[in-house]
Amino acid sequence: MAASECTRVRLWRWRSSPLRRRSDVIEGWVVLCGWLFALVGAVWGGMLAADAVVASAERQRAESREVSAVLVKDAEDPGASRVTTDHLVWATVRWTDTEGATRTDEARVPPHTRAGSRVDVWTDRHGAVVNEPLSENEMLLHSIAGGVLAAAGAGGVVLGCTWVVRLGLERRRLEQWAAEWERMDTPWGWKTG
Repeated sequence: MAASECTRVRLWRWRSSPLRRRSDVIEGWVVLCGWLFALVGAVWGGMLAADAVVASAERQRAESREVSAVLVKDAEDPGASRVTTDHLVWATVRWTDTEGATRTDEARVPPHTRAGSRVDVWTDRHGAVVNEPLSENEMLLHSIAGGVLAAAGAGGVVLGCTWVVRLGLERRRLEQWAAEWERMDTPWGWKTG
């Protein structure tokens, strides 16, 4: 079977042609604007998300401080079925805050740590135990990942809306063609279709 020898005509929706319809011109503008808005929205959304991730990490870093705590009781090994990726276990620790009050909370410590051992934990401004703040490299990685995901989401939403509008225009065009075919008669007086 021979391949079709049709030449592709670029930008046909804007060229004057007796076969061009108003819906073709509208569809051309919808596609052009959709791609432009998707590009601008993706860049803008990605930058906003990356800035938000960096601001959140810096705020967490500013509000956190490292304190030296004492393990209240031995940290037990959780067993092979409950090992986490960082190989830390939950145990009760005690420390003195900046106001001189003694606090007790659960923190993640290495397994088999004996009671009375000193461990470093991170606390927030209210004295609750929190995760260690992100390092500079982790912050960079999180901001890049957040920016890429937000950019993909923003661009995808705009392109999805463009696709829905194009489907509506296509449906309208097919309805118009069907109505025109109904109005056409064959040379023998029969209706087509």
